Amino acid sequence: MSLFNLFGGGFSHGVHPAGHKEQTVDRPIQRVPFMDRYVMPLGQHIGAPARPLVSAGEQVRRGQMIAEAGAFVSTCLHSPVTGRVRGIASERYPDGSFRPAIVIDADPYSTQQVEPRPAIDWAALPMEAFIEQIQRAGIVGLGGAAFPAHVKYAIPEGQRITRLLVNGAECEPYLTNDHRLMIERPDALLRGIEILLTKLGAERATIGVESNKPDAIEVLKQRIEPGQPVEVVSLPVKYPQGAEKMLIKAVYDQEVPAGQLPRDIGVVVNNVGTLVAIADWFDRGMPLIERVVTVSGPGAAYPANLIVPLGTPVREVLRFCGGLKEETREVIMGGPMMGSPVASLDVPLLKDSSGILAFTEAETARPPAHPCIRCGRCLEACPYFLNPSRFARLARARRFDQMKEIQLMDCVECGACTFACPSNIPIVQLIRSAKESIRHKKVEAA
Repeated sequence: MSLFNLFGGGFSHGVHPAGHKEQTVDRPIQRVPFMDRYVMPLGQHIGAPARPLVSAGEQVRRGQMIAEAGAFVSTCLHSPVTGRVRGIASERYPDGSFRPAIVIDADPYSTQQVEPRPAIDWAALPMEAFIEQIQRAGIVGLGGAAFPAHVKYAIPEGQRITRLLVNGAECEPYLTNDHRLMIERPDALLRGIEILLTKLGAERATIGVESNKPDAIEVLKQRIEPGQPVEVVSLPVKYPQGAEKMLIKAVYDQEVPAGQLPRDIGVVVNNVGTLVAIADWFDRGMPLIERVVTVSGPGAAYPANLIVPLGTPVREVLRFCGGLKEETREVIMGGPMMGSPVASLDVPLLKDSSGILAFTEAETARPPAHPCIRCGRCLEACPYFLNPSRFARLARARRFDQMKEIQLMDCVECGACTFACPSNIPIVQLIRSAKESIRHKKVEAA
C-alpha cells in the first residue's frame, strides 16, 4: 500500500486553476539548433554570484567550467557551446536589471559535442567530496527556484535523512517539461534517485506525480524493479502541490514547522529534472549546460517541449517555434502562477527557466482592483495558513516590520491568493514588493 493511500493524502487549502497542458503534453522533447551568441549570467541561481574563470578572447569548449562558485551557497557555470569568449559585460536579465554575464560567440564549425568523460565513482566518494561534485556540476533545483542542489545534501551533524521525496507534481498550468522527462528519461531519473538515496543513507524514495499524468505514472512503475526502495504516488490535481511543504504534507501527512526545513523532519525534496542532471553528471560527465523548457500559451505559434542550451536568447527559442502570434501581448518566463514577464525577448534562458509562455490580451488584461470585501477567499486559498489580505493592506501602508511579525517570510509567493481574490487585488505582487523593500533596507543597513 502506498503512503498516500495509507494517510489519505492531500493538503489543506490551495486552488484549482485550469491546466492548459493539452498543447504540449504529447509533444516529445526536441533539441533546439545552436545559435551564434550566448549570454551566461553569473547570478542565475540563489546565493552568491559565480566568479569568472575566463577572459575576453579565450577559447572555450562545450561543458568547460567558465565560472567557479562564489561561496558555499553558490554554484559553478559551464560553457553551453564551444566558441570564444566575447567578454564579461553587464547584460539584461529577464527581470530587466543589468548584471554581469559571460558572453560567448559560438564556433560555427564546431560539432558542439561534449567531450566524453569517464564516469565518476560516486559510491567511493566521501560525502564532502560528493557535495563538491554536485556544486562543481552547476546543478540547481530545476523546478524553478534554482537553489544550489548541493546545499540540501550538507546535512548538519545530528540530523539524518530517512526519505527522499521526488517532485514530479508539475502543478503549474501549461508546463509539461517534467512530464516529458518522466516519460522519455525514466531510467536516468531512477539512476539519480539511486545515487542520492545511497549517498544520503535514506531508506526510501517516493515520486509524487499528479493524477493528470497517468502515462508518466505507468512508465515509472514499469521501470521500478522488484525490491527497489522506490514507489510512485498518484496525487490529486491541486495548486501548489509542487511546493516542498505541500508535497510533504500530501505524501507523508506530515507538516514542516514554520521556520524549519524539510531536512529537520528527515526529508530531502528534489525535482525530477535535478535528479536527471545528477545522473548525467556522474555517469556521463555532463554538467548543467542545458535544460528542458516548455514553450506554450495562446500566443505561441508552435507549442513544444525543447532541450535548450543555457544562455540562448528567448527570441531565438520562440523563432524556432514559429515566432509569436500577432495578438501576443506578454511573454512569461516560468509558469503563469509564479513566473515573471520578461523585460525583453533578447534576455537569455537561465537555469530556472522551466517555461516560455506567450499570452494574448485575453489572458493579460488587468481588470481594475476593487476594495477588499473581507470575503476570506485568499485565506481559504493560502496553503500556509497566512493572512494575504492583511499583507496587502500593510504593504500598501509600507508597514513592512509589522508584516514580518505576522510571518511574511513564510510566504512562498505561490499566487494562490491573487488567483482567488474576487476584487482583483494584486496581493502576491504587493507581497513581492514588500519583500524586495525589506531586502534593500537590510543591504543598506549592512
